[in-house]
Amino acid sequence: MRTTIDIPDPVFRQAKLRAASEGKTLREILLEGLEIRLEGRNAVASQKNHERFPVIRSSNPGSLRLGEEGVYEYIPFP
Repeated sequence: MRTTIDIPDPVFRQAKLRAASEGKTLREILLEGLEIRLEGRNAVASQKNHERFPVIRSSNPGSLRLGEEGVYEYIPFP
């Protein structure tokens, strides 16, 4: 089905840039966004790049007590 919608210029430009950077058409990008919205999925959750939090392994789970300073011993920070 064909339809006409008004898209603000800045949003249109951003969509075109995203499509080009992903090697997709504008149609594919728009349909993907519409499907995400209709399925009720959160757009953030659908992204492939999720935040990763460090995991501290312990030989005795539940015994590690870290304060604000103690965490720096186990996790390298820039």
